[in-house]
Amino acid sequence: MKFINKLLRDEQGATAIEYGLIAALIAVAAIGAMGALGDQLIGTFGEVSSAMENGAP
Repeated sequence: MKFINKLLRDEQGATAIEYGLIAALIAVAAIGAMGALGDQLIGTFGEVSSAMENGAP
């Protein structure tokens, strides 16, 4: 019975789970931001490539 009570009062596992959830949320936000930035970079490099092929002044 003491073992079960000790497990119920132990908060280390809950803290680890909270940190894991925070890390996952940050990762999802970073992936979304990088995806949007990647689309913009593709467009920019496409414009530069076209300008170089056409001999822009």
